[in-house]
Amino acid sequence: MSNKTISAIAAVVVLAVAGYLIAQKTESRPGVTQVQEQRILNVLEEMLHDQYGAMLSVPPEDGRVLRLLAEATGARHIVEIGTSNGYASIWFCLALRTTGGKLTTYEIDAERASLARENFKRAGVDKLVTLIVGDAHEKVTMLKEPIDIVFIDADKDGYLDYLNKLLPLVRPRGLILAHNTTDVASQMQDYLEAITTNPELETIFLHEQTTGIGVTLKKRQVK
Repeated sequence: MSNKTISAIAAVVVLAVAGYLIAQKTESRPGVTQVQEQRILNVLEEMLHDQYGAMLSVPPEDGRVLRLLAEATGARHIVEIGTSNGYASIWFCLALRTTGGKLTTYEIDAERASLARENFKRAGVDKLVTLIVGDAHEKVTMLKEPIDIVFIDADKDGYLDYLNKLLPLVRPRGLILAHNTTDVASQMQDYLEAITTNPELETIFLHEQTTGIGVTLKKRQVK
């Protein structure tokens, strides 16, 4: 069995255990009620099936992974590149309600950004989100705060540029998540090479039979 296979299996086991722990925390932590969570889940379900379904940035199974990773790592600051209508953002917010964190998300299309704001309000998570409209390649250079998780789901040939600009802000043991690493891998070969050859990074790939999510751990401070 290859090291990559072993790592993937280990990741699945860790995620399963973390999912159980998350469920326990959500039930017992003050201020995180099942009613509030159900409200968010209802909005996600509506977004999945209503007229904006074609705008979903990730499928539901990927959204659950995003939520799980954010909550299991205790993320306090998540940066998302590519808001779309806010579907993936809201999955992150399910975790951030528990961790006490916040989301900074970037969307280049003003119409989609407006729709995302409406969805954030419907889900009751708008106070957790800072949505910045504009070209993220330029806007992210204004970020100064440390980052626990970066999620990239925008222009595929721009992934490497986002990585290079945001990696210095990612905390040691922070995560860089990249969407569509399987179905459009040909459009991000430079990014995939960077995350699999840098000795300061450790990468595994999840959901390789569908869209693919690259999960990259920053081992220590990268200069």
